[in-house]
Amino acid sequence: MATTYFKPHHISKGETIAQSMKDRFDYGQNPEKTQGGDLVLAYECDPKTADAEFLLSKAKYKAVTGREQKKDEDILCYQVRQSFVPGEVDSETALKIGYDFAMRWTKGKHAFFVVSHVDRPHPHVHIYYNSTTLDCTRKFRDFLGSARAVRRLSDRICLENGLSYIVNPKLKSKGKYRHYGQWLGGNKTPTFQERLKVQIDICLADKPPDMDSFLQAMGLAGFEVKHRRGGGISFRMEGQERFTQLRASTLGKGYGLEDIRAAIEGRAAPMERRKVNLIVDIQSRMRAGKGPAYEQWAKIYNLKQMAAALQYLQENGLMDYADLEQKAAQAADRFHMLSDSIKFTETAMRTNTELKAAVVDYAKTRPVFEGYKAAKYSRKYLAEHEADIAAYRAARATMDRLLNGSKLPKMDTLKTEFQRLSADKKKAYQEYRQAKKNMQEIITVKSNIDHLLGLTDGQKNKEMER
Repeated sequence: MATTYFKPHHISKGETIAQSMKDRFDYGQNPEKTQGGDLVLAYECDPKTADAEFLLSKAKYKAVTGREQKKDEDILCYQVRQSFVPGEVDSETALKIGYDFAMRWTKGKHAFFVVSHVDRPHPHVHIYYNSTTLDCTRKFRDFLGSARAVRRLSDRICLENGLSYIVNPKLKSKGKYRHYGQWLGGNKTPTFQERLKVQIDICLADKPPDMDSFLQAMGLAGFEVKHRRGGGISFRMEGQERFTQLRASTLGKGYGLEDIRAAIEGRAAPMERRKVNLIVDIQSRMRAGKGPAYEQWAKIYNLKQMAAALQYLQENGLMDYADLEQKAAQAADRFHMLSDSIKFTETAMRTNTELKAAVVDYAKTRPVFEGYKAAKYSRKYLAEHEADIAAYRAARATMDRLLNGSKLPKMDTLKTEFQRLSADKKKAYQEYRQAKKNMQEIITVKSNIDHLLGLTDGQKNKEMER
């Protein structure tokens, strides 16, 4: 699995900036570790002169911005190390993955070079990127949680490339580090038998008309079919050494040859099949890479989106489709609840504002209207004060409509109420923005998974409910 290490490099004690930079880069580009320099890739810099180029950019930064950090606080460059499991990738592939990571991490705004080392049993790469941007106007700031962000991006890229990675590697249990199996958690690679059972469930869900159609569907999904003496059937998938026989004693109840035939012919009573691990199911389909559901999804979505969906499922412990549906529904309900709450608060604020304006107009024009009454509603008085009288009547009508028979509150009370409503709205908006983000994220994840599993158009996920 891939692990990461993130470190900002400062000036080494007793050395100049140039010496500190050169020492680090010489270590990374050691010919004995990089096959004579063949395992080096760079972006917007020459690895051989990267130390001088990085220093020059810092001088330009000072000239352009007029800003300069203290010598002991200045960060020369940042280093990221990615380490991979022996046998999963070779040094060249690790180099390409490291370059992809560096480009996505820096967004192409910082010069960097990547080296792949062969001096250890496990393939690993070192990434060095300049703290100063290419246009020399900004610097990369080590933010809170940057190491975690590095690990999440590395995990995402590993998923995209079909590589394993450690989920929460430093979680502890009773004072001890978790063992290998606990590290893997939901990311544990499913066994060949588990993947075979998942594919059998998938093919049976499509209700094949006969055994030949079932075997053909299994073949299209990437499973080699072998007919054994005596009528037995075995399957083998890519990377598997031996065939797995279709029998209940090997795969479990409901997966024997006669069980499959009975299910296809409709002779078997509906059985309570195991709940399929959602992550295992998706990984199996992605590894097979075949079938109409996969092709339908591949036309619209891409591997990066599905890797993001898988990472979301693992980080949130969503192993069952029903749990994903429930969480998506809860996220949507919370978003709409907060949206309705904000709308209600905004309506109350508009009412408050309208009532305060009416009260002010009423207070200003009431003496004029009282004079109008004292003049016994004289037409001459009305002509002289028509605007004020109309404003008084409008204010009175507004107050009657808004108060609906209630007692008119004092102006201070209205102002205090408006301040409270404004504070409630501000607080609700913070929750609303987060709820909207959460809803959009899980709805996107669910949509991607639905397309991959063929569950669009409101179909029920029968496979997950088995």
